[in-house]
Amino acid sequence: MCGIVAAVASRNIVPILVQGLQRLEYRGYDSCGVAVHEASLGGTGAGGLRRARSTARVSELMAQVEHDHVQGATGIAHTRWATHGAPAVHNAHPHASHGPGTTPGDATQAGHVALVHNGIIENHEALRAQLQSRGYQFASQTDTEVIAHLIDSLYDGDLFAAVRAAVQQLRGAYAIAVIHKDEPHRVVGSRAGSPLVLGVGQGEHFLASDAMALAGVTDQIVYLEEGDLVDLQLGRYWIAGRDGKPLAREQRPVRTVAAHSGAAELGPYRHYMQKEIFEQPRAIADTLDGIEAVVPELFDGAHAAAWRVFQDIDRVLILACGTSYYSGCTAKYWLEDIAAIPTQVEVASEYRYRTSVPDPRTLVVAISQSGETADTLAALRHAQSLGMRHTLTICNVATSAMVRECELAYVTRAGVEIGVASTKAFTTQLAGLFLLTLALAQAKGRLTPEAEAGHLKAMRHLPVALQAVLALEPQLIGWSEEFAKKENALFLGRGLHYPIALEGALKLKEISYIHAEAYPAGELKHGPLALVTSAMPVVAVAPHDALLEKLKSNLQEVRARGGVLYVLADADSQIESSEGMHVIRMPEHYGQLSPLLHVVPLQLLAYHTACARGTDVDKPRNLAKSVTVE
Repeated sequence: MCGIVAAVASRNIVPILVQGLQRLEYRGYDSCGVAVHEASLGGTGAGGLRRARSTARVSELMAQVEHDHVQGATGIAHTRWATHGAPAVHNAHPHASHGPGTTPGDATQAGHVALVHNGIIENHEALRAQLQSRGYQFASQTDTEVIAHLIDSLYDGDLFAAVRAAVQQLRGAYAIAVIHKDEPHRVVGSRAGSPLVLGVGQGEHFLASDAMALAGVTDQIVYLEEGDLVDLQLGRYWIAGRDGKPLAREQRPVRTVAAHSGAAELGPYRHYMQKEIFEQPRAIADTLDGIEAVVPELFDGAHAAAWRVFQDIDRVLILACGTSYYSGCTAKYWLEDIAAIPTQVEVASEYRYRTSVPDPRTLVVAISQSGETADTLAALRHAQSLGMRHTLTICNVATSAMVRECELAYVTRAGVEIGVASTKAFTTQLAGLFLLTLALAQAKGRLTPEAEAGHLKAMRHLPVALQAVLALEPQLIGWSEEFAKKENALFLGRGLHYPIALEGALKLKEISYIHAEAYPAGELKHGPLALVTSAMPVVAVAPHDALLEKLKSNLQEVRARGGVLYVLADADSQIESSEGMHVIRMPEHYGQLSPLLHVVPLQLLAYHTACARGTDVDKPRNLAKSVTVE
């Protein structure tokens, strides 16, 4: 969701800015743009700020800047996911201020100040009214343009001082990068609530919302903390805290970060989502690599010993959003069954806005692919503010804010996930959560050596088992041809597999735009059965577990009303294909780890249905990969 790239150099930086945006395309966006200081290349062009913006793809923006000869050694660039104002060129970043009492005029000229912004400014309406009373005219409906005018109104020859004064008036979340026409070799940035990193080069420096944007440019990264301001100039940079006082280099150390630029290659696959579905055996193997035993040290973070924490807690609170929330719902069954630890799962965006009863003996588990999910970070901080100091994250990015802010962490090794609809991040989260379950069970004396050995053996077999499930793809393509004709679908599961039904429904609606809902199968007769007709396919997750016979009764309820069933059944479940009953047999029953296998056919079903309907699989409408605004 929204991407920032900025640079100060002694060469034309536009190709690097645009390439950085291309590396951030996976986040999702509906417009993009770039602004440069033309004088930064030694006086070429008009010498002021110039910009180009587009509602097309970044590749079209590149063609535009090449055609218009937009060049500069200092610049900023952005991909926008619309929050305030429709996806349109006049709402695209960078935004500009031409000063009070002036009309914006030529859209390619960026006036006095040009700015890019990730986040949401909550007090933008009040600031807009103040600025309008001082003669500033607005060309967009965005909250971001308010920041540009505010900085212009505070500018008195020092861009850093103006940005510092401006951010003190902002309420909400922001990561910004700003340039000014009077300072051709300077970019000033700041962040609060949205991620921003500094890239250190040889005599040139960069800002980005994600280190991946700087892959191939620099691997020397500084992670800016909450409230930081950063000043980039030729050959130097400095960072200040919220109070404006410079910070020592050791307070914000430079880290070598291996950016996964090669992971963005599609190879033989049609879409990134398909590639990532088929990468799951390897991603699980990598996530479990080197694990010989269940030990608390698997979760040790920078701040605490896991063994002490696990001994000190007697409850678990899971905070997450979207797909990560469903992984948490699955983990609740494991934690209560295997570890006998009461577990509560909360939608992160709801948790901090309701009155809850804190318990200091709770382990707060935050789950996020990116580790920067705004709602989950805010919920985590809220839980900490209530006195729940024991925190752990299951996350795919070792350098993320969530990993840095939690006591403990388990970093999955899914690799970069480009497709907006999460697949391999979900299954690796499940693997990490199952390991957490075993570690807590062991710490509480509830895991025998024999049980530990059995669980670890099953986990090591997961990559092979997943390969066998992926071989079912041709049968799922057959199902997808029927689903592509529908506008509604119902997903059913029971027990441990109800969250998997929820995830299957989410995948279908995300990328095929078919309305899909999931229910515990036992709830059919309590309302959803009224919707069942031959026009609404019903997908059932049917492992051979203790609830199978109950589930069979639910399936008969569907058939009796003329519903058409699509069942993922284990080989020995004795569910046979017949008219109105389509069955795909899973290669093997996998017990407690069965959710990791049963979700894969649902991913393939959603993917091939979306392909059949011709939707934009990797970048579904209205959605973003990394949700860094509330």
